[in-house]
Amino acid sequence: MELATHPLRNRGFAKLLAYRCMMVMSYQIMMVVVGWHLYQLTHDPFSLGLIGLAEIVPYFACALFAGYAIDHYSKRNFAVISGLVMLLSTMILVLVTQQKNLHIEFWIYTCVALIGIARAFIAPSYSAMFAAVLPRRQFAEASSLGSSAFQIGLVLGPAVGGLLVGWMSIADAYKVAGAFGLGAALTLLSLSIHSPKISHEAEIFKGIAEGLHFVFKHQIVLSALALDMFAVLFGGAVAMLPAFIHEVYHHGAEGLGILRSAPAMGAIITSLYLAHRPIREHAGQTLLLAVAGFGIAIISFALTRDFWLAAFILMISGMLDGISVVLRSTIIQLATPDRMRGRVASINGLFIGSSNELGAFESGLTAKLMGLIPSVIFGGVMTLVVVGWTALKAPQLRSLSLRQLEQEHQ
Repeated sequence: MELATHPLRNRGFAKLLAYRCMMVMSYQIMMVVVGWHLYQLTHDPFSLGLIGLAEIVPYFACALFAGYAIDHYSKRNFAVISGLVMLLSTMILVLVTQQKNLHIEFWIYTCVALIGIARAFIAPSYSAMFAAVLPRRQFAEASSLGSSAFQIGLVLGPAVGGLLVGWMSIADAYKVAGAFGLGAALTLLSLSIHSPKISHEAEIFKGIAEGLHFVFKHQIVLSALALDMFAVLFGGAVAMLPAFIHEVYHHGAEGLGILRSAPAMGAIITSLYLAHRPIREHAGQTLLLAVAGFGIAIISFALTRDFWLAAFILMISGMLDGISVVLRSTIIQLATPDRMRGRVASINGLFIGSSNELGAFESGLTAKLMGLIPSVIFGGVMTLVVVGWTALKAPQLRSLSLRQLEQEHQ
């Protein structure tokens, strides 16, 4: 392993970072184009909701098994195959767009399901390779850089997908998404990963149970995951942005694009800052304060009637969420033994994946029951309640310093 003074001087990590950015770009372009393509075919909003269902069901079905496989077999190969699955899915859809009298909707949902399976392997593979190419002292800085790469993909991917559909064609947009998936796979082919030999191969379900037992018995890891999950679950104002644009701010689609990108821009700023000035002391207190600030920002957003002030508040919420994401990922990386990284990362993915999907549902349900603005205020208040409960019930998180974790599992 190359012991460099900065993570970006580590060639292995630079390749891993490029892989993550390209995979996010591939996925984001793909999903934007799929949504546009499907709506052009059906003109039915319900068909768009089925896209999420087609992806999340295979993802949830495979996630825990993916974590087990990554802990016991080649981490790099699973990541490479995931990129090739993205390529395969886009190529199928390119062919479908050139044919007539096919069940195009069926093939779209099938390809989305394939992507859901691939996604189950991407995050655990990345997490396991992250720890394999870096020394522990660089985890905090590298987590910030990884978050920056992810957020940049979140901002650029949908914009690129929309431009490709508008200026070129749906088929060309699929080709570009596939090219990013292929590029991600090729990037990792030259990455050398040292995988410590597993002393024993537990039965699959026993191995999965071991990972679940570790997470639910480790107060710091469990509280960090739960804090982030419930903050996303209750603070899901982004899901309601189309309604705010229509009912409160009276802007068009460009206004929605600005508000949707504002949190990601804030997260990028935070991630880049933390890459140079990582938080090590009082990490637990900082995490709790950041999530509390996120809840306050969500309440403030609900109360403002000015569009640009709302965009600024959402950017602040993204900055605070960025602190939470970087600290949570660093805590998990430092607290997890090498032999369990795949399984713990897959459990983390289930926490976050479920909170995003359920958060959108919770926001829609409470908006229907309470009204739009009261529902968002309720979500922000519940986020503050979750922070208070976590601080009370997880004293190890309150007193956590990352230097404490850096000295473990050496």
